[in-house]
Amino acid sequence: MNPIDELRATVRGQVLLPGDPGFDAARRPWNLAVEQPVAAVVEAADADDVAGLVRFARSAGLGVATQPNGHGATGRTDGTILLRTRRLDSVEIDPVARRARVGAGVSSGRLQAAAAEHGLTGLPGSSPVVSVAGVALGGGLSWFGRAHGWVADSVAALDIVDAEGHRRHVTAATDPELCWALRGGGGEYAVVTALELALRPAPRLFGGRMLWTAEHAPAVLDAYRRVTATAPDELTVWFDLLHFPGAEPMVAVDVTHLGDQDRARHLLAPLDALPAPLSDSRRVMSVAELGTITAEPTEPGPGRSRGELLTELDDTAGKSLLAEPIAPLLSVQLRHLGGAFARPSDSPHGPLTQPYALYLFGIPTDPDTARAVTARQRALVDALPVTGRKPLTFLNPEETAADAFAPEALDRLRDAKRRHDPGNTFRGNFPVLP
Repeated sequence: MNPIDELRATVRGQVLLPGDPGFDAARRPWNLAVEQPVAAVVEAADADDVAGLVRFARSAGLGVATQPNGHGATGRTDGTILLRTRRLDSVEIDPVARRARVGAGVSSGRLQAAAAEHGLTGLPGSSPVVSVAGVALGGGLSWFGRAHGWVADSVAALDIVDAEGHRRHVTAATDPELCWALRGGGGEYAVVTALELALRPAPRLFGGRMLWTAEHAPAVLDAYRRVTATAPDELTVWFDLLHFPGAEPMVAVDVTHLGDQDRARHLLAPLDALPAPLSDSRRVMSVAELGTITAEPTEPGPGRSRGELLTELDDTAGKSLLAEPIAPLLSVQLRHLGGAFARPSDSPHGPLTQPYALYLFGIPTDPDTARAVTARQRALVDALPVTGRKPLTFLNPEETAADAFAPEALDRLRDAKRRHDPGNTFRGNFPVLP
């Protein structure tokens, strides 16, 4: 039996090789600007398929790169089999224990819909189509992180396949070092097939977007700074500069409040004192509707991003942010952090003490535009008080794990990688080993 026949005999899910119909589509990541070379693509039918694949890859001298859909892909996939986990899609909610068990392919939106039926919530980000597992393995910045910390902090247990192809259930009690590494240190220590997470009460939620023309950006930013200066942990407010193709520049504020509408409107009073917005979608909503606030794309496309952490948002930083139009960028976003983010966290990222996160995004439609997008991102960042460190999920393909973790945490992650995957079978987007 040749190796490929052996692979097809090992797993029940689909196996695609270069030249097979559908191979090129199957290997593409979410970000279509990233080229992702792989030796094969396997869509696992279940956790046993994953275990068989890992044993095969190890014996064949190949790596395994795991992706539900490829958010965060960097193209560091030479010599790997790309593992798709979309079919690992079970969702179980225990409303009494306030806990969810989700397969590695489950999207944030699916978890939110299931939790909402019980008046509960996970810790979702802005997009409902990213996988819960991918976000948690990278740390995870959530709409509700100011109230409840990193997404990784909510992970209670993980079902994994280790480097020897064995299925295991790991917790902080059974495997403290491996559990610590997986809760925010990336996915290159094991393949996670399912995870258990704490859910939070969410009996009331107020949220939405206010949108103005760009001429109001200085006043909106001033109001945003006043709101965030005194915001309680249950209130999260993001500031967005937007310039979509064919449209005039705009400025927006996105908000969620884990509480009643009257309290939210009182806290947001400086925004309501501004000139009437073009639109205001703020309303009482379900936690299953969070993806409607920013309405991010739900289909793959090309993009070039850059993330940073700001040490402050004073007058000088505000003027630098608004000094010039953001074009050719589509968006420049400020996320208010603080709250539980800044409290102790037993995760590789540790406490996130910077008050704001910055995220810059553009579409590289051609090489000249790609260079212009990168240059505009660099110019903006150079004018702002950034730390140089950023969350793992904010890294772009040109960056490394050293840009996300403090040296002590990176050394500890490297030790975990050497101990749990000495043959480097598991390949993450941002390898911890040089």
